[in-house]
Amino acid sequence: MSCTTPNHVIEEAVRFHGHVCPGLVIGIRASEVCLEEFGHNNDEPICCVCETDMCGVDAIQFMTGCTLGKGNLMQRDYGKTAFTFYRKRDGKGIRLLLNRDALGRDHDESSDLLKKSLEGTITAQEAERMEALREQTRQQILDAPIETLFTRMEPDQFIPRPPKILETLTCEHCGEGIMESRSRRFAGQTLCIPCFAKVEQKV
Repeated sequence: MSCTTPNHVIEEAVRFHGHVCPGLVIGIRASEVCLEEFGHNNDEPICCVCETDMCGVDAIQFMTGCTLGKGNLMQRDYGKTAFTFYRKRDGKGIRLLLNRDALGRDHDESSDLLKKSLEGTITAQEAERMEALREQTRQQILDAPIETLFTRMEPDQFIPRPPKILETLTCEHCGEGIMESRSRRFAGQTLCIPCFAKVEQKV
């Protein structure tokens, strides 16, 4: 089945993210699976693990109610276009991995042109070609049956534990407060992660 998200919701997701792009649309399609299987977080507590930092993460936050601030969206940037949704009530989960072939045979050309655009070396003609290809890819993603767009599998990890309130420690190098679980011990000192990196390199 092709995209089931109403146009006005897509437009709102675009406004939330700031622009329309293939990555955002991938996140919209992944969110459709979550909403169909588990519902919205406001109705049924869910969480999501994103294995990427791409634009689709914003679509997931907007559409499912899983957000970084609430602690029910975890970003583990492995460089994979993959999203795992869990239903907290029973721990049931779904992992969706993007099928690269679903992006079309012109995707590599589009990526090369985008790289040139970011480097500031793209010509006006190439920029026009890039936008046409990206629009083509966006439409392919919207039109693709969900089973060809993603490989669906069981999660290979347990549902993440819920957020916890932990003790605040003081970094002995910079004096700033740090969450206990993010602290480091080195040479008898309690350090924050940035200070640990600085001090450890000097030894």
